[in-house]
Amino acid sequence: MSVKIKKLLPIIVLSALVFAAYIVTSNPPTAKRGRPSSTPQLSVQVQKLTRSDLALTIDSYGTIQPRTQSKLLPQVSGQIISISPKFRAGGFFEQGDVLVQLDQRDLLAEVKIAQASLFSAKQNLSEEQARVEQAKQDWQRLGNSEQAPDLVLRKPQLLAAQATVFSAEASLAKAKLALERSNIVAPYSGRILSKSVDVGQVVSVGTELAEIYAIDYVEIRLPLKNKDLPYMILPESNRFEEESVQEQPAVTIYSDLATRQSWFGKVVRTEGAFDEASQQLFVVAQIDDPYGKNDSDSMPLKIGQYVSAKIDGKVIKEALTIPNRTIYQGTYVYVVEDNVLKRKNISIAWQNDDVAMIKAGLEANQLLVLTPLGQVTSGTIVNVSSIDGQESKNQDKPKKPMNEGKKTDGKNNAADKGKDRAEKAKGAES
Repeated sequence: MSVKIKKLLPIIVLSALVFAAYIVTSNPPTAKRGRPSSTPQLSVQVQKLTRSDLALTIDSYGTIQPRTQSKLLPQVSGQIISISPKFRAGGFFEQGDVLVQLDQRDLLAEVKIAQASLFSAKQNLSEEQARVEQAKQDWQRLGNSEQAPDLVLRKPQLLAAQATVFSAEASLAKAKLALERSNIVAPYSGRILSKSVDVGQVVSVGTELAEIYAIDYVEIRLPLKNKDLPYMILPESNRFEEESVQEQPAVTIYSDLATRQSWFGKVVRTEGAFDEASQQLFVVAQIDDPYGKNDSDSMPLKIGQYVSAKIDGKVIKEALTIPNRTIYQGTYVYVVEDNVLKRKNISIAWQNDDVAMIKAGLEANQLLVLTPLGQVTSGTIVNVSSIDGQESKNQDKPKKPMNEGKKTDGKNNAADKGKDRAEKAKGAES
């Protein structure tokens, strides 16, 4: 290192220190502690709360059950010689249709025997009546003026002959009834749930032929949540009230078995006791003619099919409702007052999957925050971007942070000056 460089080194270091001190003194740090920013950092969408009449809909579920389900049983014994094409699982039938035919030959013989017995009894009765007339004439021929006694007139024998006729008539009627019952007919319009016999099988009285159910309407047993009971119109009856005068709430049945399908019915009765297992009250809904003509291509209802239901409840006057998505932890919401975010604790009177009816904590005309919020603090200044889906006219657009402006330029100028000084010192060395 040359002597000139050694002499100039202290001067260079001193110049650098002076330059650094100049930069620090010309750009003092600005303390912002304790100054809350008045610039909105968050934009939110809000809904102006209003009161209106709310028609409640109660959600429930259940399975399709037949109104009447029974077993088809023969009342006479015999061999099955014929069955109807309708006599199959899933087959429909009408009341009075012959579903199964039994061999009638033995029964026809019983009818003929009964007819012969009746003919013989009537013949004996005629002969006995003739003997009674003959006894009267004989009694009068003997010159007896008083009434002939019953024994003389053969009244006991006559009554016995009449009784024989009555018995024979009853036997004939019974034989004809057994013959009629050899044709097993449908007791009502319905459908075959399952069958147990086929052609050629010998059945006796009480043998199960099939399980059938009525199709005039089906029923759905629907449980009600205890919180929904005050808002339900229950078709409750008492001993002195006719069921026909009860109000029967409408119900819509839904199924997603294949596609979204719906059926309309009504709640016809309330069960007489709470379910012991679930401690819930059940109501019974009814759908009329579920297998009638249907203009749509939807699948018919099936016994045992799971369905959901929406039951028409009471109409609440001047109700205040909010979307469920605006509720945090089930206890509070956020509103905007003078562009400031505020937390409001709420009490819910009733709630379904979509909305909640507020009991306390909110009032009409308040601005409910719809925008999902993360970790925010009550008191945060926000910008309302839209009200009820309409863009807000008085938006406070977030201001851009102020740059340093001239201060930054001063820094740059000072740096340039220092750079020039350093270059001059370097030139002096050379």
